[in-house]
Amino acid sequence: MIRSHRAKRWTLVFLALLLLAMGSPLVYLWAKGPAYGEKRYVSVAKADLPPVQASTARLHKQLFIADLHADPLLWARDLSEKSARGHVDVPRLLSGNVGLQVFGVVTQISPVHNHEENPDLDAMGVLAFAQRWPVKTWFSIPARGFYQAEKLRAVESASDGHFRIITSRQDLRALLAQKLRGDEVVGGLLAFEGLQVLDGKLALYEEFVKLGYRMMGLTHFFDTEAAGSRHGMEKYGLTEFGRQLVRRMEQDGVVLDLAHASDKATTEALAFARQPVVVSHTGVDGVCPRLRNLSDEHIRAVANTGGVVGIGYWPSAACGLSPQQIVKSIRYVADLVGVDHVALGSDYDGAVTVAFDTSGLAHLTQALVDDGFSPAEIEKIMGGNVVRVLLEVLPDVSH
Repeated sequence: MIRSHRAKRWTLVFLALLLLAMGSPLVYLWAKGPAYGEKRYVSVAKADLPPVQASTARLHKQLFIADLHADPLLWARDLSEKSARGHVDVPRLLSGNVGLQVFGVVTQISPVHNHEENPDLDAMGVLAFAQRWPVKTWFSIPARGFYQAEKLRAVESASDGHFRIITSRQDLRALLAQKLRGDEVVGGLLAFEGLQVLDGKLALYEEFVKLGYRMMGLTHFFDTEAAGSRHGMEKYGLTEFGRQLVRRMEQDGVVLDLAHASDKATTEALAFARQPVVVSHTGVDGVCPRLRNLSDEHIRAVANTGGVVGIGYWPSAACGLSPQQIVKSIRYVADLVGVDHVALGSDYDGAVTVAFDTSGLAHLTQALVDDGFSPAEIEKIMGGNVVRVLLEVLPDVSH
């Protein structure tokens, strides 16, 4: 039932076969440069964006905005500089008035990527190769977790004080105070998308916590030693190792994320958890029925933990691209369990198409205004609910 410990071996096999069968295309991929894959898989499409009224612009500037999930560390661009590619970098976060961005760290991708069943194969070495990551990341899943954390630290160092990594309540309170003073600063929080990165080893979990990871998703597109995935081969529930990890996360101030977890794992983890749980980026069945999206039962269970559901911006999450369509899902969750339990979970840079990058978030604020949400409700949706959860779960001070 539990996934085997063969992903690293499959990495070697997959790369070896690809090198033999596609030698010249790999040379081509290297020659095309790191931007090739990003330009192909990350885009902004034209959509009906509501004009931002002056009153909404003023409201937007007063908000503390938090996004529960984006994947820019997956790509080879300098996040301290404004880019014409992708969806997120520090200048565009500041332009969009984002206060806190959660940075998802992807460490394994499938060569047969789909939403139904993904065998435990690892093709991410090809992406690491193409983007000229260190050689160790071509073959080691844990090495990718260490490397992407280093990348975010480099962004912090290059930001001239405009970007800060958040690892504790103390850090978050300091960031909130800076934003209240009007400082141009944005916080970042490191998160794992899938615990295959641990290779079943609690010692690796401890290393990553020391490194600053403060949110962990049990699964991504593969069944893991911790839990089954909605997109895995077996889709089993929470394992004994998963239960052990959940308790350690609660002790260490690490937020549990159930995005991508199987139905059974989601049900079991929500019943087992003692602290607020998040689903960092998802849609909801009540608006957009899809395998990936949350049922009413699971939305209610997340709310019962005191947690939040992060609504995604991509088409299969919201059944549309426009801010108005995204707000339909936000409204659905708010009506079902209350406005305290819904948040933003863009999935920016996660190989998705969206209608606006992070600098255009005022259009989403306008759509919330147009739907009848009050300023106090918008403050919660756009970031207040995430802040509440983090202030409850994060450790008092950094480890």
